[in-house]
Amino acid sequence: MAWWKAWAWLLLQIEQKGVSVKSSRHFNPDPDAETLYKAMKGIGTNEQAIIDVLTQRSNAQRQQIAKSFMAQFGKDLIETLKSELSAEFERLIIALMYPPYRYEAKELYDAMKGLGTREGVIIEILASRTKNELQEIMKAYEEDYWSSLEEDIQADTSGYLERILVCLLQGSRDDLCGFVDPGLALQDAQDLYAAGEKICGTDEMKFITILCTRSATHLMRVFEDYEKMASKSIEDSIKSETHGSLEEAMLTVVKCTRNLHSYFAERLYYAMKGAGTHDGTLIRIIVSRSEIDLNLIKCRFKEMYGKTLSSMIVEDTSSDYKNALLNLVGSDP
Repeated sequence: MAWWKAWAWLLLQIEQKGVSVKSSRHFNPDPDAETLYKAMKGIGTNEQAIIDVLTQRSNAQRQQIAKSFMAQFGKDLIETLKSELSAEFERLIIALMYPPYRYEAKELYDAMKGLGTREGVIIEILASRTKNELQEIMKAYEEDYWSSLEEDIQADTSGYLERILVCLLQGSRDDLCGFVDPGLALQDAQDLYAAGEKICGTDEMKFITILCTRSATHLMRVFEDYEKMASKSIEDSIKSETHGSLEEAMLTVVKCTRNLHSYFAERLYYAMKGAGTHDGTLIRIIVSRSEIDLNLIKCRFKEMYGKTLSSMIVEDTSSDYKNALLNLVGSDP
């Protein structure tokens, strides 16, 4: 290997420190597609072969495998997988096959279709993604469902929850701004105090406007100034001033601002804590963060809860579903 190729590879590894699922170096989609075909041909299914291929390739590589599968065997890979797999294992494997933004658009669509709305899913995605990511999700949503994500959210929610979700979706926050104007931060802290603790009742729109339009670095200074002024954290004030899904949405914005990896670690922990498992949350976070920062989330998980993410997955899941999750999560920190 030429020196510059070796150097480029090293730089890529440094960049991918948080990534738990990486591209296979010696990748060829044709034999992978053939392996999957053989795993599902005839009576019975070789689930381990499916796990070995799809959990150890990047999403971009999985898309190439799907194209090769169609070219070689004339079948849609996702539909073939659906016909062979079942339950949460099927749900996980199918999630892996969607391109990232299409997957998140699907999660949002599924959270709103039919009776009832899973507000927690919408809040999680909209509060934790960057401006550019939200734009790509909206584009994928419109392409796949022939509908506006913003209009669907407006139709499916109401009141201040609708307002904060639409505000988040519009991506007014400046993700990259590192500059903080101390005067503006202090003014925002004073405005939040005046909108909540200082009055009888709450000016919810003031909270929504500041939380959804300021950069993370700016908000961190606002939270610091607010605590000095109110003698309580912004989280405690939100809990005392709001309730229900609006409270959850505001607290999620604050958590994602303070530490995004801690937020996802907490979501994963409570998805598995106690009786039953919130498989949708578990699958969504592991799949969507596996090529971004899952290794960093794993480290925070261990720091916060004194146990590894892998050990909790072993305790809470089983069989092929468990094995596939463990492959995606990778080795313990």
